[in-house]
Amino acid sequence: MKNNLKQSFSKDFIKYKNKLKRNKILIVFCQISLLLILIGLWELFAYLQIIDTFIFSSPSKIVATTIDLFKNGNLTYHIGVTLNEAIIGFLIATIGGSLIAILLWWNETIRKILDPYIVVLNSLPKIALGPMIIVWVGTGIGSIIVMDILIMIVITIISMLNSFVNCDENKIMLLKSMGAKKYQILFKLILPNSLLDFISVLKINVGLTWVGTIMGEYLVSRAGLGYLIVYGGQVFKLDLVMASTIILCILAALMYFIVALIEKILYKTRGIS
Repeated sequence: MKNNLKQSFSKDFIKYKNKLKRNKILIVFCQISLLLILIGLWELFAYLQIIDTFIFSSPSKIVATTIDLFKNGNLTYHIGVTLNEAIIGFLIATIGGSLIAILLWWNETIRKILDPYIVVLNSLPKIALGPMIIVWVGTGIGSIIVMDILIMIVITIISMLNSFVNCDENKIMLLKSMGAKKYQILFKLILPNSLLDFISVLKINVGLTWVGTIMGEYLVSRAGLGYLIVYGGQVFKLDLVMASTIILCILAALMYFIVALIEKILYKTRGIS
C-alpha cells in the first residue's frame, strides 16, 4: 500500500515538474518570438517607407553601424570604457552602501541623527549636483563614477538598513538571552536574514548603475556609449544613437543575468528553493 502511494506520488510529482518545464520553455519561446516579430515589423515598415528611417532608423542600418564600429575598433573601446565605469560604480555603491547601513544599524544614535539627511539626499535630483561634481572631481572618469555612486548608494543604504532594522526582534532577544554579542547577532542573524533583500538591491543597482553611468557620460565624457549617443544626436546620426542604445540594453541584460546566477548559487548553498 505504501509503495503504491509512493509510486503515485512520484508520478504526479514528475508530471508536475514536466509541466513546469514545458511552461518555462513556452514562455521563453514566446518572448523570443515576440522580439523577432517586433524587429521584423520594424524592418518591414522601414523597407516600405511607412516610417521615416532617418528618425526611427531600422534594424539593418543598426546592424551595419554596429559592424562598422567594430571594424574600426571603436565599439570595443567605447563598450570597455562604459563597462569599466559601470562596474566600478556598482561595486563601490553596493559595498559602501551596505557597510554604511551596517554602521547605522550598529549605532542607533547615529542612525536617528542621519535619518533626515538620508531622506533629503535620496529625494535630491542627482543631476543637479553635476556642475559641482565636475568642479570637485574634474572632467574625467572620476566624475562619471561619482555620479554613478550617488545614484545608487542612498537607495542601497535605505534598503539594507530597513532589512536590518526589520529583523525579527524575538530572534534577536533569543540570541541576547544566550549571551550573544552584537557582532555575533550581526553575522549569525542580521546578515543571513537580509540575503533576499541584498539580492533585490543588486537587481535594482544593475539598472541604476547604467542610469548613473550614462548620465555622467552625458555631462563630461569623451568616450563611452553615452558619448556615442550624445555625439550621434548632435550630428543627426540616429543609427549610431539606436545602435549604442541597443548595446546598452544588451550589457544591462547580461549584468542582470550574472546577478540572477549569483542569486541561484546563493540559494542553493543555503538550501532555498
